[in-house]
Amino acid sequence: MKRSVRPHFGLLVIGDEILSSKRQDRHLSNLNALLKPRGLSLSWFKVLGDDASLLVDHLKQSFASGHVVFCCGGIGATPDDRTRQSAAQALGLPLIRHPEALAEIEAKFGDQAYPNRVRMADFPEGAAMIPNFFNRVAGFSIQQHYFMPGFPQMTQPMMEWVLNTYYADLSQAPRIELAVKLVEGMEADWIDFMESFEQRFPQLRLFSLPHIAENGARYIELGVEGEPDIAQAGMDVIMQEIQARNQAWLPLEKTQA
Repeated sequence: MKRSVRPHFGLLVIGDEILSSKRQDRHLSNLNALLKPRGLSLSWFKVLGDDASLLVDHLKQSFASGHVVFCCGGIGATPDDRTRQSAAQALGLPLIRHPEALAEIEAKFGDQAYPNRVRMADFPEGAAMIPNFFNRVAGFSIQQHYFMPGFPQMTQPMMEWVLNTYYADLSQAPRIELAVKLVEGMEADWIDFMESFEQRFPQLRLFSLPHIAENGARYIELGVEGEPDIAQAGMDVIMQEIQARNQAWLPLEKTQA
């Protein structure tokens, strides 16, 4: 059944190690690699540390937003992993040991599942399990929020499972980006055109990315993102304006958005 309103997608990466640069985030690029072939895109991306009060506050806002949110990190059993507890607190729910998640941990670790590994089967009451194909320590989902480990090699297959299981109906033709590079262009000179363009093509995302080269030369990457046919129509209008202004430009390759 098709949804009447397409949801916003968000990504929340949790962990002090990301904020301190001890580790570099890979979840953003991995999730984009899964969304883009489906014609989907992220609306926002946020990184938080392991501070429980901050996690609770941000998760309360996130749950209230109605967005689809992938949450990566902080669901382990050590004291510095606080995401499970914070999600439960944000929803005003107790943590309950999930029987299927418990069975997965017991099957993987046997007697070594106790006393500590089994804590990773404690989810907010009413949560559903997200299978972990790497080591069988499951994640969980509740209210369109999908909580997974901080290890990218575990999380990417779990993200794919979530998209295939819950959001297959949202898939559409992949969007593309078309752009050119304006040589010695100034964004201020293009504002009126860009405003009228957005009114004419509301289904496209118009973007303007200024660059300053090491030698001081200025460029603007001006282009559109959207479904192929309408993106090409929009780019044709941009090229007509470039030619009318005698604006110097350089081509850029078409890319998948």
